[in-house]
Amino acid sequence: MSKTTILGRRGFVAHGGGWALAGLVHCTGAPVEARSAQGADQGADADRTTATFAARAGRVLAAYDAQGLHRTATEADRVSGEWLRQEAARAGGAARLERFALERLDVHAAFVELGGRRIEGLPFFDGGATSDAGAVGPIGPTGIHLAIANRAAIGSEGAFLAEVRRGNARAVVVVTEGDRPGLVPSNARAFAAPYGCAVVQVASDARAALEAAERAGSDVRVVCHTTRTTSEALNVVAEVPGRTATLAPLVVITPRSGWWQCAAERGGGIVCWLEAIRALAGTPPDRPAIFVASSGHELGHLGLEAFLHANEALSSTAHAWIHLGANIGAGAPDDPPVGVRLQASHDALEQRMTNALSATGAPMAGRLPRGQVPAGEARNLHLGGARYVSLLGQGNRWFHHPDDRYPRTITDSLVTRYAQAVARAVSELARA
Repeated sequence: MSKTTILGRRGFVAHGGGWALAGLVHCTGAPVEARSAQGADQGADADRTTATFAARAGRVLAAYDAQGLHRTATEADRVSGEWLRQEAARAGGAARLERFALERLDVHAAFVELGGRRIEGLPFFDGGATSDAGAVGPIGPTGIHLAIANRAAIGSEGAFLAEVRRGNARAVVVVTEGDRPGLVPSNARAFAAPYGCAVVQVASDARAALEAAERAGSDVRVVCHTTRTTSEALNVVAEVPGRTATLAPLVVITPRSGWWQCAAERGGGIVCWLEAIRALAGTPPDRPAIFVASSGHELGHLGLEAFLHANEALSSTAHAWIHLGANIGAGAPDDPPVGVRLQASHDALEQRMTNALSATGAPMAGRLPRGQVPAGEARNLHLGGARYVSLLGQGNRWFHHPDDRYPRTITDSLVTRYAQAVARAVSELARA
């Protein structure tokens, strides 16, 4: 046994050497809801105290957590998207939903059966499938392959598993072992082009039974019965106009989807995103600003890819991009704060965000060396030639875990410091 420790017209019109907002593209042409910034509550936010920030952060985090599993193109994802559109409008942005098409993976059954015991699991969403009868055989290289993933992975295309999936195994069982016992799924970077045999991920407490079956040469049954359904998912997009419409826009992005409730994984980024809208709406910026909260994060960043496809020039022509990644403000209230890692394309952008974090007392955990390919949606920006700075939290012991729930895994006061820092940096970058 081997083990491993969309489409339509462009949303921006270039003229006179600059940019004018022309209404962001509707990726599938479907009608979308819109809200103007009129009537937003920016006037009530004159008192921008830390207590005010913290109260808003707690309200947003609790609401996001209560919405259920944030998997792309599910009913909870739809409800969450409409909720976030309303929150963005309340913060002062002209907010709308933009739809993009995908083939949603519907899981009918995913489990491993051995010795009369059924171990429920979750497929690789970019892998193959079995019939409802499943695949049967002994654990071994050409039967049922067993692999151990020793951390909460961010992708299912690692070199070892890619080779196994393309080999002769009838199916693959991956035991996931994160910082805590449980099932910590891998993201599906190849979701749009699935390949290989069926893979079922199971929780860490299944390892002993599976290894015992391997030693005994016993047959196991792996069922990974899935189908794909034509569907759509939603990006939330908000605009804050600038006093000079022809200036290149500032773009702020954060993912809003994931495998479970994802309170710490996604919640901190959403809070920071909303506070950035509020900061610019309260004091109109020189340049336009566009805010994107994308679905499809766990499925190869599909939502951001749809937005970039519809606005091809924006990667290289935006004034700057700010990516609010995973685990911002993560950590139990009694945990020592670990901080965020900065990922940036340019020294000046990194320094500006560093200064903002220092001013609010938000901890840093380090910097990605310049030129290295960053993690999260910042990877898409990097490969597209964008000017960007990215925050990626380093302290979530529940990363990709079903117990990543508010308030256990994320702290209002720490999120508040990051939200204040992001609002500060966004305000500065939106100046001409």
